[in-house]
Amino acid sequence: MAMRSERVAAEPHLRWLWLGNRTDHRIGELELPCVQLESQEVLQGVRLRFETWGKLNAQANNAVVVCHALTGDAHAGAGESGPGWWSDLIGPGKLLDTQRFFVVSSNVLGGCGGTTGSASVAWDGRPYGLRFPLISVRDMVAVQLQLVDALGVDEIAMVIGGSLGGMQVWEWACMAPERVREAVVVAAHAAFTPLAMGYNAVMRQAITADPAWQQGNYYGTGQQPETGVSIARQIGLLTYRASELYQERFGRKLVDERFSMNPWEAFTKPQYQVESYLDYNGRKFVDRFDSNTYLYLMRAMDGHDIGRNRGGVSRALTRIKSRLTLVGIRTDYLYPVAEMQATAREAVAVGVDCRYMELNSPHGHDAFLIEQDALAKLIEQSREGRRV
Repeated sequence: MAMRSERVAAEPHLRWLWLGNRTDHRIGELELPCVQLESQEVLQGVRLRFETWGKLNAQANNAVVVCHALTGDAHAGAGESGPGWWSDLIGPGKLLDTQRFFVVSSNVLGGCGGTTGSASVAWDGRPYGLRFPLISVRDMVAVQLQLVDALGVDEIAMVIGGSLGGMQVWEWACMAPERVREAVVVAAHAAFTPLAMGYNAVMRQAITADPAWQQGNYYGTGQQPETGVSIARQIGLLTYRASELYQERFGRKLVDERFSMNPWEAFTKPQYQVESYLDYNGRKFVDRFDSNTYLYLMRAMDGHDIGRNRGGVSRALTRIKSRLTLVGIRTDYLYPVAEMQATAREAVAVGVDCRYMELNSPHGHDAFLIEQDALAKLIEQSREGRRV
């Protein structure tokens, strides 16, 4: 039986916020008296929002941990509030069969989906804002380890996630190698690339340059950096989708029949349909995601490197005992497949049971959210010949 992870503070308290009536879906919250971060700073009174599907078996070894991407949350599967962002993968008879597995998904530390983050109320009754300490992907996983402990899980059948979720999977495999039987990393490198860091830097500048950001203290002022966040999101969307998809969907189509020859309108209003698409989604994002949270999570992604303080990536790979599946996306501009393929070869070279699979999709990085059926088939193919 696998050892439980060490806790840095007093015993956590788990409480259920909602218990499914006709389904096996539940929503809960884990309260942690304090959490020591990788930076050695200590956060007091941390709350972690999570959801589960299915039931833990008597051997406490059928748990599947699902990790979400940058703007995701704990609602990965279907529930009373509607479908989740990976509903086609989670449920009876699906890849993550809830009649077989106990599926757990939590909102990451630093998030804005019910888990303690910069928008949360601090000890003094005011939102943290920039008083919230910087966090790392390892901090996120350390808290998730406390969650599975509190749920009574001993051995974990699988950890799976894409993008930022895939980064968490990498850390799960390195931080809890004896507990994780299978790790599935989708569209995430072992270390964040300089190109991706550069995009994050520009996105942060778009937010912090907006006067309404107010040095991160916009809570309660009636203002927020709407323009900056909208621009940041639009930059992100340009990296999440492939060029061929933009060409097929929008081409050079105009919003109206004619291009406006008024300079003010030409410079400030969408003229082409691709501009209108980006503008709409950027503005929509403002209403559902906290600006400071976006900054914190992007900076956490920048620091992702499984080789950091472990002697490099090759040395870190030797820690992995799980069956490892790396899934690349052919048209992924942000996480090129060549680097994932190279890491897969490196993992095999140091003795890791690793397989590389590739999703052939025109949707770019976002294909792991869009092409769910195809993704499930790839993962099943990877499992063929392995004892699962």
